[in-house]
Amino acid sequence: MPHPLDNPVLSSLTGPHAGFAEQRGRILRYPVDVCPFLALPDEPDEADWADAAELAMPGGLLPLARGRISPPPGWKVTVIGEGVQMTGDDLAAADPPAVVLGPSDVPEMLDLAGRTNPGPFLKRTIELGTYLGLRHEGKLVAMAGERLHPAGWAEISAVCTDQAWRGRGLATRLVRALGARIRARGEIPFLHALTANTTAIRLYEDLGFRHRRTLQFAVARVPQARLSFGTSRRRRLRRARSGLPAQFRGDPTPYSRCRCLIQAPSKPNRSAYSNCRPEH
Repeated sequence: MPHPLDNPVLSSLTGPHAGFAEQRGRILRYPVDVCPFLALPDEPDEADWADAAELAMPGGLLPLARGRISPPPGWKVTVIGEGVQMTGDDLAAADPPAVVLGPSDVPEMLDLAGRTNPGPFLKRTIELGTYLGLRHEGKLVAMAGERLHPAGWAEISAVCTDQAWRGRGLATRLVRALGARIRARGEIPFLHALTANTTAIRLYEDLGFRHRRTLQFAVARVPQARLSFGTSRRRRLRRARSGLPAQFRGDPTPYSRCRCLIQAPSKPNRSAYSNCRPEH
């Protein structure tokens, strides 16, 4: 039986994070403003890749973090690097608790993540779990939080520290505090790191994390050419646009992922789209 961490995005979206899942066929993904990850089956076939392309749209990006996988011809894969998956079965005891961050802290969190590049952190990522921060004179100088959530497991992610505050053990404090919260729920923490980030890996090993497996981080770009399967949402929008509200009469691109269009009628029904907005 596959381990939940073999395909953690799929395990999350079919488990504790099922409420976030957007689905087409066997493909699941998080809303685009929550997390960029998309879940493929363990052995995706041609139809699965077609559904993934429909979700991402032509030219869209599909972040991949798993064992090596080969998309169909026409997809461009950019390898980011080799990575490791580590589990915190032996994570050391917690330091004094940090501050729990909330929606009002998101602008500062986005700014810190933008300056330190800990990995994807978007305006709604905070909804995935608990995020903790450390402040100095009111300024957020370090943070870490929970992202993927397979049943029985919780991923520690977005671990970052302002450049001026590195080397003071802030990341250690945050990882320990998060780990204590996760273990208190009866779950086990895990995390991912690039193999090249030897400093972070040494820190995690010192804290009690152990190597579970090696994987590859990559991004696959959906082909720009017209896809051969089905009717795309963009075509549905063009077909129905004349009968939709005013926001659809210009460039349809911002609305190309709107859930309203998944079941767009062949004959426009204005009331069906009355609440539509970009990336709905």
